[in-house]
Amino acid sequence: MKSMEQELLCPVCKDIVKQPIVLPCLHSVCLMCASEVLVQSGYPQPELPPEPNSPASTPNTRSPRQMRRPMPKSDRVDRLLRSGSGTYPGRRRKEGPPLVMLFPCAPCGRDVELGERGLADCMRNLTLERIVERYRHTVSLGSVAVMCQFCKPPQALEATKGCADCRASFCNECFKLYHPWGTPRAQHEHVQPTLNFRPKVLTCPEHDQERLQFYCKSCQMLLCSLCKLRRIHTGHKIAPVTQAYQTLKDKITKELNFILSNQEMVMTQITQLENAITQTEVRVSAKEQLSHCMKEIMALLTERQTMLDQALESSRQRRTEALANQVAEKRSLLEHAGLMAFTQELLKENDPSSFVHAARITHNRLAQSIESVQRFSLSADPSFRHFQLDVSRELKLLTDLNFIQAPLAPVIDTQRTLAYDHLFLCWRLPQDSTPAWHYSVEFRRRGVVPGGGRLEEVTGTCAVIDRLEMDSVYVLRVRGCNKAGFGEYSEEVYLHTPPAPVLNFYLDSRWGLHADRLVLSKEQRCARSVPGLSLLQAADRALTSCHLTADLLVGDVAITQGRHYWACSVEPGSYLVKVGVGLESKLQEWFHLPQDMASPRYDPDSGHDSGAEDSSDSPPPFSFLTMGMGKIYLPSSANSHHANANYRESGFTNGNGPSSPAGVTYPLPPRLGVCLDFEKGRVTFYDAHSLRPLWEGPVDCSAPVCPAFCFIGGGALQLQELVANRNANQTPVRRVTIQSRVTKLN
Repeated sequence: MKSMEQELLCPVCKDIVKQPIVLPCLHSVCLMCASEVLVQSGYPQPELPPEPNSPASTPNTRSPRQMRRPMPKSDRVDRLLRSGSGTYPGRRRKEGPPLVMLFPCAPCGRDVELGERGLADCMRNLTLERIVERYRHTVSLGSVAVMCQFCKPPQALEATKGCADCRASFCNECFKLYHPWGTPRAQHEHVQPTLNFRPKVLTCPEHDQERLQFYCKSCQMLLCSLCKLRRIHTGHKIAPVTQAYQTLKDKITKELNFILSNQEMVMTQITQLENAITQTEVRVSAKEQLSHCMKEIMALLTERQTMLDQALESSRQRRTEALANQVAEKRSLLEHAGLMAFTQELLKENDPSSFVHAARITHNRLAQSIESVQRFSLSADPSFRHFQLDVSRELKLLTDLNFIQAPLAPVIDTQRTLAYDHLFLCWRLPQDSTPAWHYSVEFRRRGVVPGGGRLEEVTGTCAVIDRLEMDSVYVLRVRGCNKAGFGEYSEEVYLHTPPAPVLNFYLDSRWGLHADRLVLSKEQRCARSVPGLSLLQAADRALTSCHLTADLLVGDVAITQGRHYWACSVEPGSYLVKVGVGLESKLQEWFHLPQDMASPRYDPDSGHDSGAEDSSDSPPPFSFLTMGMGKIYLPSSANSHHANANYRESGFTNGNGPSSPAGVTYPLPPRLGVCLDFEKGRVTFYDAHSLRPLWEGPVDCSAPVCPAFCFIGGGALQLQELVANRNANQTPVRRVTIQSRVTKLN
């Protein structure tokens, strides 16, 4: 029992709690301590009763003046909590509401908001009070004799019983006297003698004497029958407090049994922690490494100092030698020394030929000496001003010398991260992070705790994860590693895999493209349409009919079975682009007919569409979604599919306007996904970034079906590249797993 004393301590006074109240953060603190903390924070001093265990609260130790005052009862504490700690004399009712009180909770390490009523909203922790009382009774901690409150002094006896209804302590004789048999008092609840009688049940802090009979799961608070009717709890999950009691008790019992049944595991972890503490205290290897690094730095500095000293000494010797030679040269110019004496003797020669033969070298030497005298300068700089060290950068490096830190948590690049045929995860390190040698990527299916995998020692800042399950949400995170170990994990990112296998295809260039309007990229995955000469030539008829030109593109595969998914992106500035699927035969028929939208087949007033040949119950041969000018048009139901599947429309329709009551418009998603179920004859369009379904409709799958795209006016689209091909240096060989379209084209 003594081992749980740590759980009974007040976080403020570090003593066993007295009259504990529960803060909004669920920590318990003494009422007196909470009041003192609020006063220190600048809030008014609330009126508090004397401490239950203090001598002032004991009847036998009160002074005569105190004896004339009634003994403070525990219900006064409840009235104090209901009155609010911000109440003080002189306060006017018409003043504005008091400021929100903040209580600095020590266990939380932050300020807890108490609300405008302060301690009035904090209910007493009766359960903790009962535990403390049992604890004191068991270990006799600070036990003080509780005297009978009805014996006349000085013959007062020690109390043996307490009455929760009378809120008083009695000796045996007084208890029998005041609780005679056969009277209602005989049914009162007997408790241990105490000086702190608490209420039997918790009551609402706002509605006096209202029992807390309900529990709001949304707000996580107890409610009375009046609080339950408030508008703030409308729509919340409210249960009877007995149900919440049983649920919470079962959870705690289950958690307690789990911990008690895994005591060996706890002891093993304690042993590991103690070993870790021992290793931390020893830290021999870290000290040796630090000493070794410092010795290397000092050895390198000593070696560098020796080299620089040698360079300085060598320069000094060269300069000294040069200056000494210059001194000797100047000394030879003195009157009775060297060159001057030899020249004087040379002038005594009278033979012209001999003189000329011998005097030419002397003449040269004298001319050089005269020039050196006239242009005198030191042959070497004695100041050594060029031998100065700039160690500012090195000093900064030494100042910043510290133990290396593990990399910070990487930041996931959500713009480049995607789920297609594989998962492609891309990330970067924060600017103030230390470099990472490699990364570790963890991934798992959401909702599957044991499953998952890990990619170790990823050297780059991106990773490809394959062998995934379709139509599943994967949770991914990454962390860096260097010499200091692994850093923190990044925030988790959720990626939704496609609902069907990804179909890889290219745009078919064999269908007679209009070179002046439609251009394909070299890889045949990107197409751009530019309004050409045909639109200009039809400008003279623009007032009488619609003369936009439709350019059709199809994929180079035909689907005859199974479910398939692909994605593409449409340039937001495109005028009108339609993405979908259609019967191969119908697409060929459409392609070989004139493409002018003003022809009778496509005249909006002709009453003829691509599905007029079929019965009203048969699925349409085409299924498209219209995009343009940064918007996407979604029909409200499959009944409006024919109006969107054919190309009788000549412009973009606003779903919010009167011209299109059956559809709505949404912002164009970055990527559009298409999923075709051939057996069911259904096509579903997705926001490929979040895999959120946009629209679903029927399509005729009685014959091979092709992915199809149509441009009306200027625009561009690009097929989503396979993640498996991102790191390839060259275009991989096509591998078609479904029936290829074999058609004789003109």
